[in-house]
Amino acid sequence: MRVAELAATETVEIRERDRPEPGPSEVLVRVDACGVCTTDLHAYRGALDVEHPRVLGHESAGEIVAIGAEVDRLENGDRVAINPSVPCYECRRCRHGRENLCPDLTSIGGAAPTTVDGAFAEYVAAPSTNVEPIDDLPATVAAFAEPLGCCVHAVDRLGVAAGDAVAVIGAGPIGLLLVQTLRVHGVGPIVVSEPVDDRRELALDLGADVAIDPTRDEPSAAIAESVGRVNAAIEAVGRRRTIQQAHELTCRGGTTLVFGVPPHDATIELSPFDLFYDERRLEGTYSLTPESFSRAVALLCHHRIDVDRLVTDEYRLEELDRAFDRLADGDGLKAMVYPQR
Repeated sequence: MRVAELAATETVEIRERDRPEPGPSEVLVRVDACGVCTTDLHAYRGALDVEHPRVLGHESAGEIVAIGAEVDRLENGDRVAINPSVPCYECRRCRHGRENLCPDLTSIGGAAPTTVDGAFAEYVAAPSTNVEPIDDLPATVAAFAEPLGCCVHAVDRLGVAAGDAVAVIGAGPIGLLLVQTLRVHGVGPIVVSEPVDDRRELALDLGADVAIDPTRDEPSAAIAESVGRVNAAIEAVGRRRTIQQAHELTCRGGTTLVFGVPPHDATIELSPFDLFYDERRLEGTYSLTPESFSRAVALLCHHRIDVDRLVTDEYRLEELDRAFDRLADGDGLKAMVYPQR
């Protein structure tokens, strides 16, 4: 089979490898679509510690072509989305439903304490517990189950209720999925801060009530003028300034959620008195859980989330380095790779 192998920093090579054999509790999936994520870009550029060679790709869907001897709930020909996060299910965090924080977490093509080869390949093996049937859902749509699962988990962490005002900082693919996830939860008004005109317009089309340009209007003042202080703010960019902006937006008793991946050495200044006196919370959200992945698949299968307009670029395996370069330049939204082409 062909794989797009990260041979070294910023070096992708197409290699021929033997097709994996599924273990007793695994399935082998023919990969029909795999999204390109900023995490992949970080690994490609050396910002994440990755052992080379490595096959990246963790947002995938396809068809089961082989089944391990112990698998009884799935069949060859089943079309599935793959959850790339494989917890141990035995540690205290797993037992308490926080599998994303498992100290022995393994990621299929992503970022975790342990990483194995992922889905920028014609075939990938996965535990049978890590796939969800998608019936006739297009693979391009089903490949969004992993990032959408992260958004479902994030909104769970936020603890907002119907009618709460929420701000989303950044309207990239994640910000636009967050807007829709919040909308499904009945949250509103939803305010988006995004400097790119097309992304602001798309955010409004997908459920945001207000979209502001932070290069023209200071976000704190503009959002306060339009909806007042918000109950919660989600930072989906990963920069110090935007994290501080999000925190400045939240009202007393509100929550700031850091979704974007900041640099490892980044720091911000906060007033501990404000945290104490205003009971404001600063939270993080990392990855997804099996439960949030399952809910994400259900949302996609029942057409509650529009992802078609998020796919702006499509590539073959041989063009993966082009996808990374375009993502690094901030062009487009979601790039999708089709290993079978």
